[in-house]
Amino acid sequence: MKSIVVFCGASDSNDEQLNSAAYEFGVVLAEKHIQLVYGGAKIGLMGNVASGVLNNGGNAVGVIPDFLTTKEVVHTNLSQLIITETMHERKLKMHELSDGIVALPGGFGTLEELFEMLTWAQLGLHKKPIGILNSNGFYNDLLSFIDVMIDKQLLKSDYKKLVLVADNPKDLLEKMTEFQPLPVPKWMNKNQT
Repeated sequence: MKSIVVFCGASDSNDEQLNSAAYEFGVVLAEKHIQLVYGGAKIGLMGNVASGVLNNGGNAVGVIPDFLTTKEVVHTNLSQLIITETMHERKLKMHELSDGIVALPGGFGTLEELFEMLTWAQLGLHKKPIGILNSNGFYNDLLSFIDVMIDKQLLKSDYKKLVLVADNPKDLLEKMTEFQPLPVPKWMNKNQT
C-alpha cells in the first residue's frame, strides 16, 4: 500500500487517547512511507493525523469541498490540496487516490464514509482493505452491532471479514497488507442469469 485514505473527526475528542492515537497513526504512515489522503482540515483528529504525517517527513494530500475552504479549516501546509465541488466528488477522489481505507474515531460523517466504502466492497466495486483503528475501544459498540446485523440475518457473516480491526496502527496496517478480498457476489455477476 502506497496511499491510505483516512476518515475521522474534524473535532478534538474529550478523550485525549483518541487525539494522540490519530497523531500516532500519522507518524506510522510517515515511517512506512504511506501517503495520507484525508479530508484536508487542520482541526480535530483530521489535523492530528496530518500533523503526525507532516511532522515526520511524510506526504499528506487533502481533499476538501470548496464550501469548507471558506470556513478556515483547510490545512495550509499539505503536500497537495485538491478542492472539489461537492462532498460526493470529494469522497470519490479520496477513494481514487488510495490503496486502502481506514476509519479513526469520528462522528456521522466518518461513519457515512466508512459504510459507503464497505458497501462498495460488498458490491464488488473495489477490493481495497478497509480498517478500523479501534482506539481506546471507540468502535466496540459498532462492532457489536455488526454482530446483531449478522444475527438477524440482515448481513451475511462473510461480510464481517471486510472490516479489519486493531487497536494500534502497526497491527492494523499488517492486517490490511495481508487482506484477501472476497469474491464478487454471484448476484452481481452480469454474465449470470
